[in-house]
Amino acid sequence: MRAVVQRVLKAGVTVAGEKVGSIEKGYLVLLGVEENDLPEDAQYIAEKMVGLRIFEDKEDKMNLSLLDVGGSMLIVSQFTLLGDCRKGRRPSFVHAAQPDKAEELYQQVVDIVRSRGITVATGRFRTHMEVSLINDGPVTMLIDSKKTF
Repeated sequence: MRAVVQRVLKAGVTVAGEKVGSIEKGYLVLLGVEENDLPEDAQYIAEKMVGLRIFEDKEDKMNLSLLDVGGSMLIVSQFTLLGDCRKGRRPSFVHAAQPDKAEELYQQVVDIVRSRGITVATGRFRTHMEVSLINDGPVTMLIDSKKTF
C-alpha cells in the first residue's frame, strides 16, 4: 500500500460537479492499494499517517502530529500510485489491487483513522475525481507499507 501525504491548508474533491469531500488544515492523502496488500498494510499506513509529525512546533521544527494540531484528513483512492513506468512509455498497473479488494482495504484505512479521533473526508471510489488543494510548505511525504522507499 502506498500513500502520498500532503500537508494542506485546505483540500477538496469533486465528482461530476458535486463537492463530495473537503477539509481545512490537515492532510490530503492519495492512497494506492497493491494486489498483495493485507489488513496489516492498512493498519500500518493508517497508524503511520495518524502519528506522522510534520507540523511545526513553537520552535519551527516538524514535531507535531495531526492530532496535536486538530487537523483533518482527506483520503482519496488513487490506483495509479501503483503504476510501473520502468519499461516502455505506457504505465503498467498489473500490481494494483482489483477494485473490490482495493475498496475494502481503502475503507479499512479510513475507518482506522476515524477511530483515532480524526475527522476524515473521502473521495468517491472508482469515479473520475477532481482534487484541489493548497499545499502548506509544500510538505509531501511518501509512505509504503512494504517499506520499499
